This record gives sequence, structure tokens and C-alpha cells, in this order.
Amino acid sequence: MVTEVMLNDVRIKVSGYGEEVIIDSKTGSELYKINFDFKVRSGKEYHDITTLLYKTTFDVKVPERELEFRGTIYNYSTSITNLYKENAVGDFKLELLEVR
Repeated sequence: MVTEVMLNDVRIKVSGYGEEVIIDSKTGSELYKINFDFKVRSGKEYHDITTLLYKTTFDVKVPERELEFRGTIYNYSTSITNLYKENAVGDFKLELLEVR
């Protein structure tokens, strides 16, 4: 089971990892699409993760799958929108699609 995904060399501990290969309808090429869940704590961790996600496109690495690609956010959701409240924890869901 995959336990870690790296976005621009930032390590994120994940759960619920999924992976598929899709066909780009314009080019016919195969592209990776991954999805995963992770928890984010209030304070500095929340600030660091949201600042990272604002970039929208990343160097993606999944070490346990020996998978690396350039990916962009395809879908994103969170259970909470304000993690500045002390001791709060949010559930994040992220889908990334390979870009070429």
C-alpha cells in the first residue's frame, strides 16, 4: 500500500491511494491519474500545504510505486476550509493528472 506521495519534494503521508492510466482524447497518449487522501493539521502544516497546492502543478513522485511525472490538480476537496483554529484537523482529497 502506498503511504507517501511527494509534491515538489514535499512528503505527504497518504491513505486511500488510487492509480489509473487514462488515454488523452486529443493525443491518444497514456497519462497517469492518481488520487489520495491525507490529513492536515491547523497552523503551520495547513499554511504550508495550502501554499503548495496553490501552485496547482507539481513534480509528483510515488516512491513505493517508483512512479514520477509532472502532474496538475484534476480535483480537490477538503472537509474544512479554516484550519487556523487550534488543534483542528482537515481531511483533504486530491486527484492529480499527468501533463506533458
